Parts: sequence; structure tokens; C-alpha cells
Amino acid sequence: MTSGKLWTIAWRDLMRNRRRSFLTLLAVALGLAMLMTFNGLIAGTWDDVIQNNIRLKTGHIQLRAPSYEEKKVSLKWQDLLGKPDDLAASLRGMNEVKAATPVLWVSAILSTGDESIGLQVFGVEPASSFYDPVRESLVGGQFLTADDRDGIMMGQPLANSLGVGVGEKVSLSLVNADGNADEGIFTIRGLFATGIVSYDESAVFMPLDKAQALARTGNRSSAVVVLLNQQDDTDRVAAAIQSQSVETLTWRESNQFVLQTVETAMSFYVILDGIVMLIVAVIIANTLLMAVFERIREIGILAALGMKGRQIMLMFLFEALILGLSGVALGIVIGSGGVAYLSQVGIPLGAAASAAGNNFALGSAMYATFAPVTFMWLSIWTLIFVLVAALYPARYAARQEPVDALRSL
Repeated sequence: MTSGKLWTIAWRDLMRNRRRSFLTLLAVALGLAMLMTFNGLIAGTWDDVIQNNIRLKTGHIQLRAPSYEEKKVSLKWQDLLGKPDDLAASLRGMNEVKAATPVLWVSAILSTGDESIGLQVFGVEPASSFYDPVRESLVGGQFLTADDRDGIMMGQPLANSLGVGVGEKVSLSLVNADGNADEGIFTIRGLFATGIVSYDESAVFMPLDKAQALARTGNRSSAVVVLLNQQDDTDRVAAAIQSQSVETLTWRESNQFVLQTVETAMSFYVILDGIVMLIVAVIIANTLLMAVFERIREIGILAALGMKGRQIMLMFLFEALILGLSGVALGIVIGSGGVAYLSQVGIPLGAAASAAGNNFALGSAMYATFAPVTFMWLSIWTLIFVLVAALYPARYAARQEPVDALRSL
């Protein structure tokens, strides 16, 4: 018997019990759709975290003094970059570079009349396009100017928690480069809301010159942050500006903790994917096994007429393949719809975004993204699980002796 006839028989057998076949197909489709939506949401969330870190803090490339340690936020002269303005100016001349700007990071305590909170001060060049995302997220007051000697900006959530607003004065305390405690009174010039909760709740901006004067670092900075026009140019540009006197870090190295967390988490997600596929496989196996029991006499007749066990087995595998292919096709449609919906609407995170910490620049909502390669492999593995699950009922049917099968009813 040809394969074409086996396909026809398999299709007709599935149509005998259309409700059961449709429900099985639907189970495959919903399982794959759930996997696509979940993986699209995870991919979108992690990509958001990394891109938010790049555009708001790390850039695509950072240049630092070799001895600088980010965790310590050191202000010692030997740990800071000398002549960062000259270094940034030379980088801006490269075609691949969108922005290059010195930045000074300072750990400080901000105090109002009633409350105090630890945070990070960013000494920045206000005119740099690197801070366009912050400039565009301004919700009150005005952006800083380079000659502002006593102005700062902070996130609106931080201002709300402290009960302060534009025009009000706050105190900033820090330990300067000399190792001495210092304090300054500053006026809030503007409030921003980037949507990155951990960032809006813990960042304060002031002009670079003022931050250097307050921290007594001279004209030195913690780093020169470089933003590129194309992320794919990172390695090439980093190699071109490599120097023994300056440490060059790409966005991967600056976000190493995030990337390691993603890698660890993905192994857990693979286990979840496997569990869902296993459930789908059990449903397929159950459906085909029921079909075998219902048609045991018919299988005996086919065997008595000369159909080989291999052909009987292939007939049931074709039934599984039809269910699998149809379910995968429908699942891709439903899953794509789910990903498209979550890419626009998202899932609100609420307080969870703030609890993620400063290393994870989570927005106020999780958004999905299309990951074609991931979706392709999910579809292939779902189909493989379906076919593997069909092997047992197919082999069971193929091993039936004609005489025993005919006596079964």
C-alpha cells in the first residue's frame, strides 16, 4: 500500500470522531501558543532590561581607569579617568558614535526636613544627546544647564516619596575624594519619569562641573560613556579604541550580571517548556491509544488482508502527524496573536519593578516581542514530542495478531 493511500486512511480515521480529533488538535495548538506567548514575554522583558540599561546608564561602550570598581563607586583620583573631555571629543569624531560623554558617579545621601535616602548622583553634561531619554521624560520643571551651580534633577517617584517638588531645596551629603564628609544644598530644577522604576527612584542628576567640585575630583570622571548608532558595531569600535591606559568595556561586560541571570533563568524556562510539551504528548498518546482500541477489529482485518505491521504503524503515525501539523499551524496563529497583544498592552508589574533592584532596569510593565528563531524551535520540538508520543500506540497497533484482533469483538 502506497503512502498516499495511508495518508487518506489516516485522514478518514481522524474524521470518524471529529470532536475528539479537534480537541486533541486544540490541545496541541494551545500548548504551543502558551509557549510562544510565554517565551515572547520573557524575551521582550530581558531585551527591555538590557536596552534600558544601555540607554540610561552603561551605553554600548564604557571607558574607565583600569583600577575603577563600579561596586565601590570610588572617587579616588587614581581610580578615575584623567582628561575625560579630550577622550570624549576624540570619540565623537567617529562615524559609528552617536554620543560620547564623561560621567561622574557618586554615592550620596539626600535629605529633606523629614526624610533621608541613599542614592546615586550622576554628574552629567546636560547638553549631551546621551541624556535625551531623560530629557524627553521630563514631567515638571526644566532640564539642567551646564552653568547651573545649585540645581539638580530627580525622578518623580523619588520626589513623591520624599514629599518634595520643583523649586524646593534638599541636602546632599557624601564622602569626597579626600575621604572627608561634605554637604551641599540644592534646588530641584526638574522631575523626570522614564518609566524605569528602579532608576526613577534612585537617580539624581547634577551638572558634571558641580559634581566634580562637590566630590573634589578635579576634572576627572568615573567613565566616558559611548552610545553607538548601531549596537552591532560595538565590538569593532571597542577594538579600535582599545588602550593600555584605559579599560574598555562593552555593553555585555557592563551588563554581565544581567546576562548571567538571563542565562541561568533560561535553563529553568527550558524545563517549563518541556513540561508543557510532555502534557501535549500525553494527550496525543491517549487519543491514538483510544483510536487503536476502538478499531482493533478493523486492524485485524487489514492485517488479514495483507497490510504489514510497518504500514499499520505508519498509518497511526500519519494520524499523529496530521494532528501535530494542524495543531502547530493553529498554535502559531494563536501564539502570534498573543505575542502581538502583549507587545502593545503588556503586563503591569507594579511594586515588583522596584523590587528588582538597580541592576535590572525593569519598566512598569512587561512587554512581549517576536522571537522567530525561538518560535521555530518550539514548533519543531512540539511536533517531535507529538510523534514520539505516537510511537507507543502505533507500535501497539502494529503488533496485533490478526486472529486475536478479530476475536476481540
